[in-house]
Amino acid sequence: MGELHGRIGGLTQGYDLHAEWNGTELRGRIGGRLQGKDIHLTLHGGDVDGRIGGRFAGFGADGDVTPDEVHVRLGGHIEGDDVHLSVRGDHVQGRFSGHLDGKDVDLHRRGDTLKGRIGGVVEGKDVHLDLGGVPLELAALAAVCAYKALEDEQASGADEPHS
Repeated sequence: MGELHGRIGGLTQGYDLHAEWNGTELRGRIGGRLQGKDIHLTLHGGDVDGRIGGRFAGFGADGDVTPDEVHVRLGGHIEGDDVHLSVRGDHVQGRFSGHLDGKDVDLHRRGDTLKGRIGGVVEGKDVHLDLGGVPLELAALAAVCAYKALEDEQASGADEPHS
């Protein structure tokens, strides 16, 4: 029924996002074949659940997604992040990962393209996605999932010793 594809972040510090939408499930890949994560989100009656990444090196997604709002928990209850977005026409706005340490989400649909930014001017990432028939609210959630996957990857790279 549709295909979501594009990029979160820049040329060197970013991830591609490619996923197919069948009306119930969004399945695909964030990043490349070697460095990246699978994405699988199931949307049924306003409830979304799924997994980004593998069983050990990934995070779950569980919550509510409607044409007006996105309220989803990414990860566990202790080591997770909340996503709270409101959808007003072609504009998606909200917060990811809390009020104090979180990031702003500001995305706009123009035709069949979703553009905007997650995070601030310095630490944030640009979003550029072709929606390909994927619902706006689900595409916005997928963009946040890709941002979190990229952020987690960059954080784990900073923890590794450099020679």
